[in-house]
Amino acid sequence: MVDTRILSDKQALGAAGAALGAAAIRQAIAQKGKASIIVATGASQFELLQNLVAAEGIDWSRVTAFHLDEYVGMDITHPASFRKYLQERFIAPLGGDVTFHPVNAETNAQAEAARLGAVIAEHDIDVCFAGIGENCHLAFNDPPADFETDEPYVVVTLDEACRRQQMGEGWFPSLDAVPEQAISMSIRQILKSRLIILSVPDARKAQAVKDALEGPVDPRHPASIVQTHPQTILLLDPDSASKLS
Repeated sequence: MVDTRILSDKQALGAAGAALGAAAIRQAIAQKGKASIIVATGASQFELLQNLVAAEGIDWSRVTAFHLDEYVGMDITHPASFRKYLQERFIAPLGGDVTFHPVNAETNAQAEAARLGAVIAEHDIDVCFAGIGENCHLAFNDPPADFETDEPYVVVTLDEACRRQQMGEGWFPSLDAVPEQAISMSIRQILKSRLIILSVPDARKAQAVKDALEGPVDPRHPASIVQTHPQTILLLDPDSASKLS
């Protein structure tokens, strides 16, 4: 069952997600001497990352971080690059202490997916920070999502709803400017995480939240798969929770 918590606003949601994740990271380091995490991007993660990099008591030199996705053909200097986003909001504030494995899909996306898959296979993921898309996607696994592939990273084609969300959040000036493909962490790889923390604010996500929580587990609602995960915490604000029964 998904542990669903409704916070007062986006700022409280981000602080709560960061606190939960920081506790999991500290615990992993105490138990194993190291931690492996997955970090996410997008508008839903601003407050979480701001709080996470400020969390006390984490030896970031013992942390390895992966991220969920990147656009095919996207240069790191592009304002919408997820590598750029994480460099500015996660890597740089930590002084580069964390070991980071970026997704670089600029040239050969299939080869990069295979390379990253081999790297992440050597790590047990302690905590995955993620969100849910307006079309209920998880990472860039748009509906109907592939729930079966064992490949850790896959090259996917983005549906129009996903691409419109990226434009609507201000990352691109027009729909035509949004890339049509990306490298995404697969559903099964995400589910291997010991703890999944989903931060999902805003009214535009309300229907996706309802589909993920109250509907059946269905590839047409990719985030519904977290119903099968043993430890997922879903953090909402009143707007994103507004359609729940």
